[in-house]
Amino acid sequence: MSTQIGIQKKIDLGDGKVITLETGKLAKQADGSVVVRMGDTMLLATVVARSEVKEGQSFLPLSVDYQEKYAAAGRFPGGFFKREARPSEHEILISRLVDRALRPMFPDFYQAETQVLISLISAGKDTLPDALAGLAASAALSVSDIPFNGPISEVRVARINNEFVVNPGITELESADINMIIAGTLDNIVMVEGEMKEVSEQEMLEAIQKGHEAIKLQCQAQIDLAKEVSKSQPKREYPPVETDEDLYTQMKEELYQKLYDVTAQTITDKKVRRDTYDQVLETFKEGLPEEIQEEKAGLIKSYFGEIQKNAIRNFVLEKQTRIDGRKPNEIRPIWTEVDYLPAAHGSAIFTRGETQSLTTVTLGTKLDEQTIDGAVIEGKSKFLLHYNFPPFSTGEVKMMRFTSRREIGHGNLAMRALRPVLPNGNDNPYTVRIVSDILESNGSSSMATVCAGTMALMDAGIKINKPVSGIAMGMIADPETGKYSVLSDILGDEDHLGDMDFKVTGTTDGITACQMDIKIDGLRYEVLEEALTQAKEGRLHILQEMAKTISAPRTDYKPHVPRIVKLTVPKEFIGAIIGPGGKVIQELQKESGSTIVIEEVGDYGVVDIVSEDKNSIDFVVDRIKGIIAVPEIGQVYQGTVKSVVPFGLFVEILPGKEGLLHISEIEWRRLEKVEDGGFKAGDEIEVKLLDVDKKTGKLKLSRKALLPRENNR
Repeated sequence: MSTQIGIQKKIDLGDGKVITLETGKLAKQADGSVVVRMGDTMLLATVVARSEVKEGQSFLPLSVDYQEKYAAAGRFPGGFFKREARPSEHEILISRLVDRALRPMFPDFYQAETQVLISLISAGKDTLPDALAGLAASAALSVSDIPFNGPISEVRVARINNEFVVNPGITELESADINMIIAGTLDNIVMVEGEMKEVSEQEMLEAIQKGHEAIKLQCQAQIDLAKEVSKSQPKREYPPVETDEDLYTQMKEELYQKLYDVTAQTITDKKVRRDTYDQVLETFKEGLPEEIQEEKAGLIKSYFGEIQKNAIRNFVLEKQTRIDGRKPNEIRPIWTEVDYLPAAHGSAIFTRGETQSLTTVTLGTKLDEQTIDGAVIEGKSKFLLHYNFPPFSTGEVKMMRFTSRREIGHGNLAMRALRPVLPNGNDNPYTVRIVSDILESNGSSSMATVCAGTMALMDAGIKINKPVSGIAMGMIADPETGKYSVLSDILGDEDHLGDMDFKVTGTTDGITACQMDIKIDGLRYEVLEEALTQAKEGRLHILQEMAKTISAPRTDYKPHVPRIVKLTVPKEFIGAIIGPGGKVIQELQKESGSTIVIEEVGDYGVVDIVSEDKNSIDFVVDRIKGIIAVPEIGQVYQGTVKSVVPFGLFVEILPGKEGLLHISEIEWRRLEKVEDGGFKAGDEIEVKLLDVDKKTGKLKLSRKALLPRENNR
C-alpha cells in the first residue's frame, strides 16, 4: 500500500477549476521543484542556482526555458530524429512570458547563475499550459533556498460572451474578444501581454483587475506551500557585492550636476548624446591614479550608470522635459512611404525619429501556410509576421547566428496587433507573410513594425478592416515624492532608465494588442489608466500621419500578384479532379501554367486556382466545371471522339465522362461500317444524351437525333 509522498496545496479558481501545487515527490536533487496540475495538464518546474558567484560578475545570468514533451499528449515528435530538439517559437514565447515576470523579483545583490526549467509532462485536451508556467516556476523558487522576492503568478484572462473567465479552455477561447496573460505579485501587476478585438482602455483595465484577483490566490498558496518546506527558510547567503562608499560619494559629488547639465542640453542625436555622457566619465577617470582606474573599473562603470540614471530621471521629473527635448506626450517626427519595392506584393517604410522599419507583404497560396505541430497546438496558420533586428540598426557589430528570442517576441506582438483587422474567408484567399526589417532603432521598433505592416498590407491590396498603429509608453516615478511622468513614444534610453515599458496597438475604435513590463512596486491603477489615455492620443496621432501616405487598401492587387479563384465542389468530385495518381490535376496545371490546390473542408472540396494570367484561370475553371457537371438527359453536348470501335464511337461529352454513340445513332441512313460515317479519334462531334443506365451509369448518345430526318432517308 503506497503512502502519500510530498506536500500539496490546492487553489480553487471557481467554475470547477482547481489548481494543485505539489513538491517533495519529483526532482528532489534540484534546489526547488514543483508540479502544477490543472485538470489533466501537469507541468514540472525545477530551479537550480550555483552556490558561488562568478568572479567579476555584474549581472544576473538567469535562463528560463519551457519545453513541451510530445509524450505528454501521447504523440510522436515530427521530423526525422523523432525527439524533442530546439525549442519552437511557441515554447520560446512562453519562456519569455515567465522570464519577464520572474527577472525583476530577484534581489539586486543576487548574481548567481540560475536556471529555471519548465516541462509539460501531461497535456489535457482543453487546458492551455502557458497560463500555468509562471506559477510553476515561481513555486519552484519559493520552495527553494534561492533568494527571491516573490512569489509571482500568471493567469490568462479572457472575455467570453461579456464575462471575464480565468484560465479558460481552448474551445472557450475561440469566442473571446479579450485574451490576455497577466502576471503579478500579491500587491502589484508586473507584466501584461495579450490581444483584443478593438476594446476600450477601461475594458482592458477591468481584465487586468480580474486577473489580479486570481493571482493573489495563487501567490498565497505558494507562501503556504513554502512554509511547509524547511529548505525554503532561511534563504542561502552569497558574498556581498563589492562596494566602495568613498568612491561613490566622490563620483556623485563630481559628476551628478555635470550629467544633469548634459541632460538639460536635450541632444536629439542618440550617438552624440551618448558620446557626450561618455566624455564626462572619461574626464573623471583621467583624474584618477591608473591603479585605481584598473582596480575599480567595474565599480566606476556601475556607479557612473547609477548616477547618470538618477540625474536623467530627476531632470525629467523636475522639468517635465525629456532627454531629446520633447514634452512627455510628444511624438517624434514621422515620415512614411509605400510601394517602395516595385517587385514586392506590398511594401512600406515607417520612420519615427531614429527608428525605421522597411516592411514587405508577400501573398501566397495554401501551399505556403505554416504547419503548427506542437505537443498541444496543431493546425495551420495563413498569417505570418517575421521581425528582423540586424546589428547595424544600432550601429553595432555582432555575430548573426539565428533568430533571437527578442526578435520572435517582437514579431509575435506585431502579429497579434494586426491579426484582428485581417479579412476572413473569401475576402482574403491568400496566405499572408509580413517581414519587418529594422534599419534603424532607437526605441519602439516593434511598434514601427505594426505601423509599417498596416501600410504594407494596404499597399498590397489586402482589405483590412481598419488601419492599426502602435506606440510604446514609458514612465519615470519617484516613490518618495509621489512625482511621476508618463512618456509617449519612448527612446531606447528612456526604456532602460524608466519604470515601465508599455506597448499599445489599436485602431481608431479600440485596442488590438498590448505588452507591458513594470519595473517598480505599487503602480496605481489610476496611473495606468492615465498611461492608456495618453497612449490612445498618441496612437490616433500616428494613424493621422500614416493616413497622409495611404488611408485605405488599394482597390486591386498589383499586376504581378498571383490571382486566386476559389471554387467549391461536392466532396465526391475531389477524386475526379485529382485523377488516378494525380494525373488529371497535373495535366491541368501543365496545360494552363497555373497552380491548383484542393482541400477537403467538411462535405465540400475547396479548389484554389492560382495564376497571374486570367485566361489560364478561366481555362481551369471551365475544365473543373466540366468534371463536376452531371450529364442531363436530353442535353446537347459538343463532344470529342475518344476511340472508334466496330459497333460505334466512344465520345467524351464532359471531362472524364464518355458515352457510346452506337453505329445506328450516327446517321439516319444505315451504315455498314463505322468508318463510313467519316469520324476518327480526336474529331469533335455534336451529340445528344438520350439516356443514362440506372444500374451501370453508362451514357447513351445520339447524333442522328440532331439531324433532319427527311434529308437522310
